Amino acid sequence: MTTATKDPATAGGVGLDDAPAPETSQPEEKEVARKVAIICSKGSLDMAYPGLIMANAARMMGIDAMIFFTFWGLDVVTKKKVDHLHAGLLGNPSSPMPHSIMGLPGMEALGTKMMKRKIARLDIPDVREMLETLDDAGAELYGCQLAMEMFGLEKEDLVDQIHEVITAMDFWEKAEGAQVVFI
Repeated sequence: MTTATKDPATAGGVGLDDAPAPETSQPEEKEVARKVAIICSKGSLDMAYPGLIMANAARMMGIDAMIFFTFWGLDVVTKKKVDHLHAGLLGNPSSPMPHSIMGLPGMEALGTKMMKRKIARLDIPDVREMLETLDDAGAELYGCQLAMEMFGLEKEDLVDQIHEVITAMDFWEKAEGAQVVFI
């Protein structure tokens, strides 16, 4: 007696090519764009660069970036002040100069000059150029409406790279899904 072995692939006369594909599909994952929203609240030279550099690095990596300039952070984007920011060394616990000396006349100017010299030596663009670079790279730059009202500023007082002046609620709408960084 001959026993025929049944090949599971051809059992019932159906070959592998004819069998329906097993259900293993999973719902397609939508690729979510990475996004960062930076709140720049301080207007000193040493506090302008962290937000600008972080936003620039994000754009270089293809991450959407926006900066919301509020309160003293508006100094960074105010036409009259952007080129004259000072290093805020007094009261800074990480200041390289002793605090008793930082309060003396001319020390802030000296500290600012030293910082600007170091920035130039490292070939880091100045603040105005960083704002232009960010704008060219597609970063969104916004001024805070309430802070502008408090300081008596108009949109015309801000550098051209500011897209618009928005409220805090507008900021949260635009920042939905973003990592938020407060500086």
